[in-house]
Amino acid sequence: MRLGSATFAELLGRVDVHLLIPLGATEQHGPHLPLETDTLVARGIGEAVAAARCDVLLAPAVPYGSSGEHAGFPGTLSVGQAVLEAVVVELVRSAAGFRDVTLLAWHGGNAEPLARALGTLHAERRAVNLWQPHVEGGDAHAGWVETSLMLALAPDLVRAERPVGVTEPLDVLLPRLRRHGVRAVSENGVLGDARAASASKGHRLLEGFVADVSALLDATSNGARRT
Repeated sequence: MRLGSATFAELLGRVDVHLLIPLGATEQHGPHLPLETDTLVARGIGEAVAAARCDVLLAPAVPYGSSGEHAGFPGTLSVGQAVLEAVVVELVRSAAGFRDVTLLAWHGGNAEPLARALGTLHAERRAVNLWQPHVEGGDAHAGWVETSLMLALAPDLVRAERPVGVTEPLDVLLPRLRRHGVRAVSENGVLGDARAASASKGHRLLEGFVADVSALLDATSNGARRT
């Protein structure tokens, strides 16, 4: 069930449900992917998890995040770290009627405010967990990972171009990214190589993410907590 399409009457007594909140962003993803890529991926993972389980309720995705590092590109919209932190804290506080809340975080720029938000929420003994992706050998932004996922989830929105951007490791790029933003290190906004992308890789990635989120939900049902 989707929270946004449910009525309040249909939710009465549903305290046994895990609430998933996808957290995305509206920011540049190179010349080939739409600005809503992070939101579509986070929501797509949530939809796939909800389709596989009867104990999950999927909330509408949050389409804005902390995306200041992409400000050099047209179309990027950012609420900043402080606002995102506050939004997440208030959303989780308002969801006290569910078994727990799991945040599905795709955009890497949200990591710092999310860590602070979880610190606050855990200090309040809120039942909240954070899922963030890990792809062995993956690239950072608008490369083969995100392009593959978009080919699996929304192929009509993927442009024909498969650009190559900066392929240095993210830990090497991070100091310059934090000081000057993505535009200073990658003219086309890509941190990776989209040429290796395919829909089949996207489907395999999605399957792995769904299994990972599902394992997290099972663990929280047994009293564990993972961030």
